Amino acid sequence: MGTVMTFDPVSEHERTRAALAAAIPRLTRLLREVPDLDAASGVPKWTVGDVGAHLASVYLAYGSVVPADAAPGAGIDWGSVLPSGDLPFVERITAMNDTSIGLLDGEGRARLGDLLAERGETFLRITEGLAPDTPVTAPWYGPEPTLTVAVVTGLMLSESLVHGLDIARGAGLPWSIGADDASLVIGQSMPTMMSLALDTAKARGVRIAFDLVVRGGPRLAVVVADGTMTVTRDAPPRAYDCRLTVEPTAFLLVSFRRTPIWKAIALGRMRAGGRKPWLAARLGDLVATP
Repeated sequence: MGTVMTFDPVSEHERTRAALAAAIPRLTRLLREVPDLDAASGVPKWTVGDVGAHLASVYLAYGSVVPADAAPGAGIDWGSVLPSGDLPFVERITAMNDTSIGLLDGEGRARLGDLLAERGETFLRITEGLAPDTPVTAPWYGPEPTLTVAVVTGLMLSESLVHGLDIARGAGLPWSIGADDASLVIGQSMPTMMSLALDTAKARGVRIAFDLVVRGGPRLAVVVADGTMTVTRDAPPRAYDCRLTVEPTAFLLVSFRRTPIWKAIALGRMRAGGRKPWLAARLGDLVATP
């Protein structure tokens, strides 16, 4: 079944922080070079400016989860921005995304690069020195989920990398996502977020065990059983139905629907194996995205 490598959560968290610290000035430069904020972006129905405004809101939200001198969430009136009612995960995030792009006025959009720099540096400052497993709340995901500093740092990095690509595609500017950075996102945030984003209706009655092998990166055991999903790093040996061997950047972009899965397969960047390789397509179908 292959060798399962262990990872050091502290050193990986520090590498994720370093990757985020490097991505923030890249985003700042990218936004300052955008010729037209009203141009269509890589996100359907959103302009380049909309993506930038969304990122600024994301940075503000994550910069509020661990305030230095108050309870989590202080400084933001969550009641005024959170969707009402007990919405399913994807509907809740979709509503939050729609709200996020309207939180900046024209003046704010004119200084998107500066805002991202300020808010990104705030997040790194307030989380500096915290243990990776420090619990934090993220009310936009719902009243129950409690995440960790490691998870939210990985989420900040994923938002920066993927939405940087959306901005660059719309502006006709270069943007790269390195394999090491993509591996950090997969290892730090996906084990938690894949479980939260499970489409429980589609998963009802389903029992599948995936061995997700990221080349040069983490190895995840993804087990779906009767409407729940568990994602485990460094899982002990077990029988799997399907093994997915993936290049990290390709898997990241397929997971966020930025690259079609057929293209990643055709280029040899994703490969299915194991006893039931045809089940590989079910993974993307079971994990919902906004």
